[in-house]
Formats: sequence, C-alpha cells, structure tokens
Amino acid sequence: MAVALASVLALTATACGDDGSGAGGDKGSEGSGKGKIVFWDNNGGVRTDVWKEIIADFEKAHPDIDVEYVGIAATEYQSKVDTALQGGGLPDVGGVGAAMLAGFSAQNALEPLDGRLAKSSLNGLLNKDMLTSLKAAGGRDGRLYSVPTSANNGVLYYRTDLFRKAGLEAPTTWDTFFKAAAELTDTGRNEFGYTIRGGAGSIAQALDAIYGQSGITSFWNGDKTTLNDPENVAALEKYAGLYKKATPAADVNNDFTKMVAQWDSGTIGMLNHNLGSYQDHVKAFGADRFRGIPLPTQPDGKRVQVSNPVDGLGLFKSSENKEAAWKFIEFAASRAENSKFNESAGQVPANTQAAQDTWVQKSEPTKLAAQALSDGSTTIVQLPYYLPDWNTISKADNEPNFQKVLLGKMSAKKFLDTLADQLNKAQAEWKRQG
Repeated sequence: MAVALASVLALTATACGDDGSGAGGDKGSEGSGKGKIVFWDNNGGVRTDVWKEIIADFEKAHPDIDVEYVGIAATEYQSKVDTALQGGGLPDVGGVGAAMLAGFSAQNALEPLDGRLAKSSLNGLLNKDMLTSLKAAGGRDGRLYSVPTSANNGVLYYRTDLFRKAGLEAPTTWDTFFKAAAELTDTGRNEFGYTIRGGAGSIAQALDAIYGQSGITSFWNGDKTTLNDPENVAALEKYAGLYKKATPAADVNNDFTKMVAQWDSGTIGMLNHNLGSYQDHVKAFGADRFRGIPLPTQPDGKRVQVSNPVDGLGLFKSSENKEAAWKFIEFAASRAENSKFNESAGQVPANTQAAQDTWVQKSEPTKLAAQALSDGSTTIVQLPYYLPDWNTISKADNEPNFQKVLLGKMSAKKFLDTLADQLNKAQAEWKRQG
C-alpha cells in the first residue's frame, strides 16, 4: 500500500497527432482542449477498475475528449518513466506522488500548476497539508507540480477486546501506549503488547514514533537535521526498547505484510500501519474487536507525525494538449470522483468535500485520519522527499542499522548520528547544486 500511495501516476503518450517524441523539458502546447490523451496508471491491476470508472464518467461529461488508459505495474513504473524522461514519449497527464516529485521536477518534466489551480473550481477545496507536502517534495521553488488526490495516513490499530479485558485506556497518548504495551505482554503465553516493524519499511515507522514522542515539529534546524536531537535519541531508545520485551522476537525481520499477518493471526495488542490494512483486520477480527485511531498525542493533545507520501496528478510539460489534460485532472480531483477513487483505495480524500462523504464517516479509521489531517490537531514534519538520495539513505543504507539497534548491537544515538550525517551531507550537496 505504501507503493500504492505514491502511485496514482499517469503519464500520457499524447494528444491529437503528437508522435510521442517529446522529452522532459519540452514546452508542449495548450492544444485544442479536445481529442485524445493517454493515461498511464502506475498501479495497474490494483487501481485499474476504479480508474476505468472515472475515465468513463469523464468521457461522458466531456464527449470531445478520449482518454486511453494504460495500466503499469507498480514494480515496473519507475523504469518506464525514467526511459520516457530520457528518450522521449512523455504523456499529457499523470498521477505524480510526493516520492516521485523530486526526480521529475529536477528534470523539468512537469508543468507548474499553481496558476491553473488558482483559477479552478478546485481552489480552496483541497487538503492544505497535502498541498504543502507536494510543494515541499517538489524541490527548490516551492511550486505545485501535482494536484493531490489522496493520502494514506498512519494508523494505530489496537485490540479493543484485549484492552477491555485488561482494564486499559485506549492508547491515544504515548504514555497510555507504552503502558498498554507492557501490561498486555505475557511472553510465556505468547502474548505481546505490540508488534514493531524491523524489516523493510522500518525507518518511516520509527520516525513517526520518534517525532511523535519528542514533539519536535521540523525536520531541519537551518541546514542541519533535527533527527539526532537528544529528545529524538531518547524517543528512539524508548521505542526500540519495546523489542522482545513487549514484541515478538520475529519482528526484527518483519516487513509490513509479515507484521500485519502476525497481528491478524495472534494475540498482540497494538500495531502501527496505515489505512491500507483495515480490511485485513476486519476479516481477521470483525469490526467490533479492534479500532484504528490516529497516532498517539502529546499529553496536551497535540499530535506530531511525519509526512506520509501523498498521491496526486501531474501535467507533463511536453503535452501537446494541456487544456484537455488539465480538464481530466480537475475532474478526477472533484468531489464525486475523488470520493469514488478513495473509497476503492481505502485512503483519505484530498478533496475536503469528498472527505465528508458517507463512506468516510462509516469507516472509522478513515474518518479519524481525515479529521486529524484537517482539524488542526496534527503537526506534520515534512520529510525531505526532494533530496535525490532520500530513498537510498532512508531505506537501503539504514534499515540494516535499525535492526542492529533492535538487537542491541548499535546505540540509538549512533544510529541517528549516522543517519543525520548522511542527510546533512545530502542537503548540503542539494543546496550546492541549486
């Protein structure tokens, strides 16, 4: 689902007689606003059905525009985009998630959308935090290169039946979270208070726990990251200290699929994941034996969390039919279509009117996530997706080190100092190139 988050991407071959030879940086043209556009879905197979519904609705509303849908598997998408960026064949319109923006905008492949949005019926109706995330991810100029469609917010799932039996409060604060993790653990009976993500994808989840506890609200202090601030070090020590004391030993190798399967089949009190696994838990327990709530708060009720990658739709600069492409983006982000997409995907709608729709109110985790992102209770620490080295540093380079922290072979301070040093150097290099 994390891949799906960054996913609603579409590139487009072209419109009206274009031979598809445009490459990143080509200016393209507004075109006639009619004719053909091609849509590449970077989560082909998973989102194909709902996109075909949206396209059918669009073509009914705009009979003079034809949208050709091309589904691309998430695992193949990036290589196809890179090939198109280098060799030509970029499309009119496409979904562009936050994690993709840095590479695309750096190669001058995307059209800035601030002016179009300001004149659009969508203006004022899109989630402000999602807009901020996409602007931050886009790079140096702070412009908008993707219209947000959805976010897949972090969720703390907990077993209400186990909490009731133990007489515990809901884990709405970090204090109640750690108390429950300890009290629900009985290793002799294979019962644990929490399951921690130690395998692939562990860093982002750890960052939520670190900044959530410390309450530090910015990733940067000048040109230096706050990641290894003493309060963050203490927060990681407490979080990593749960391993094997209140979690299964197998957690050190668990990615999200193994972690979710373990929670669904065992007697574990709490799980951090996102909205994407909600239906798995419903199948495992029924809706009355667990809840999914936003991440824990500070004692004063304020919540700090790191930015989750936001999905969106971008307009490629080489498009020869930008007017028609923009119409498609506006339509897909409108209330009815944005609601339709997110109900299918199980994500938080970017359209604030869609976030009020009935299905959101009936799905408690989605409802609470939408509220948390819009009611002022949550401060988002924007992660530096704009850094070209972000994915490598935050995944391949440091996931093995996080496992060492869990196993007691590396201190929390050394782990965060190492990560911070790499990010400070990446930030300095990024600024030099600017």
